[in-house]
Amino acid sequence: QVQLVESGGGLVQAGGSLRLSCAASGVARSINDMGWYRQAPGKQRELVALITYGGNTNYADSVKDRFTISRDNTKNTLYLQMNSLKPEDTASYYCNAHITTLRYRDLEVWGQGTLVTVSS
Repeated sequence: QVQLVESGGGLVQAGGSLRLSCAASGVARSINDMGWYRQAPGKQRELVALITYGGNTNYADSVKDRFTISRDNTKNTLYLQMNSLKPEDTASYYCNAHITTLRYRDLEVWGQGTLVTVSS
């Protein structure tokens, strides 16, 4: 079973930058699409960015041109570079992965989340 562990969250001033990482561990046949989601207090979880195994990306309009999603398939690690951060980016950020198990089952896995706080 694959587990996802996020890191890199913290407190930053508006206009600053942070880089989140998500390390995948465990055994699977493949780790396919991966993504970052976020959830602010009192709000629903929302998509931030997606990346396919081959590197195709998709972003929420609110983060386009500020955030960059990337992955290193050799290290089974997902990244989110966040620049020009705004107070409205404050949220818990969750890593997500769609995996194919050794028995060819498709599973969706979530990390435990990392908190990003942007002060004004």
